[in-house]
Amino acid sequence: MHWYGLDLRWAYAELLPGLRRQTGCLHHAWDILHDALLRYALTRTRTQIAQPHAYLRTVIGAVLVDHHREQRRFVALPDDAGASDTVPAEPSAETVAALRQRLAILQRVLDALPPRCREVFWLFRIESHTQGEIALKLGISVNMVERHVMRALVDLRTVKEQLR
Repeated sequence: MHWYGLDLRWAYAELLPGLRRQTGCLHHAWDILHDALLRYALTRTRTQIAQPHAYLRTVIGAVLVDHHREQRRFVALPDDAGASDTVPAEPSAETVAALRQRLAILQRVLDALPPRCREVFWLFRIESHTQGEIALKLGISVNMVERHVMRALVDLRTVKEQLR
């Protein structure tokens, strides 16, 4: 099965086992391979790649480096199952009520935004698209995307300051 010039059977049969050995986890290996395939596809749509298999190996190397850097940022917490100061398994009723109230206020703010502004904010903050990608997708300028994001952030900041 070929995809953008790559033999996917080769990718999963040859690259995945090596990634599993390098990461020590099958799930991380799948994530790294899929991230590399996405980066490959994004690059492939902009430029022609002469040696797709060699290029994918290079992309996987970069994704592995990113993965290792990200893993170094996190520190495992000690497993103190018997400690008396552990966090309860469920939040208190008061905490849940306060969170629901804050979420309802935030939802009202987002609902009050103009539809295009709300859509831009969603694509930018929730789906993590770049401003350039959003501009192309919606057929608007990058400057307009910036304005929509700024308006949503200003409205949310105003509510945040009022909640303090």
